[in-house]
Amino acid sequence: MKKIISSDKAPKAIGPYSQAVRSGGLVFFSGQLGINPETGKLAEGGVKAQAEQALKNIRAILEEAGAGVENVVKTTVFITKMDDFQEVNAAYSAVFSGDFPARSCVAVHQLPLNALVEIEIIVAL
Repeated sequence: MKKIISSDKAPKAIGPYSQAVRSGGLVFFSGQLGINPETGKLAEGGVKAQAEQALKNIRAILEEAGAGVENVVKTTVFITKMDDFQEVNAAYSAVFSGDFPARSCVAVHQLPLNALVEIEIIVAL
């Protein structure tokens, strides 16, 4: 049985998907862009600012799911330029430390809203 998880502290979905879905002991998060939920716009200041906002959005949904960053077992990071890898790592390392979750990072041609970064996670409860 699945349960839809959503938070008003994170941006609403910009398409036909849920912010997160719980199935058994796992929670699957849709990719989060660096959208400020108060303005509905991408964070200004480049890829690091967008990554920081995407991670804030993730933390808000984690809270709604009754979890924290320590429950994250896998992340996938999508960036539009591999040159941005270090800046995204700086934002990522400020949230995840110590026992890092498994991670993939993929450079893609384009993201929704012309975002520079998108981050999705899987959580084990």
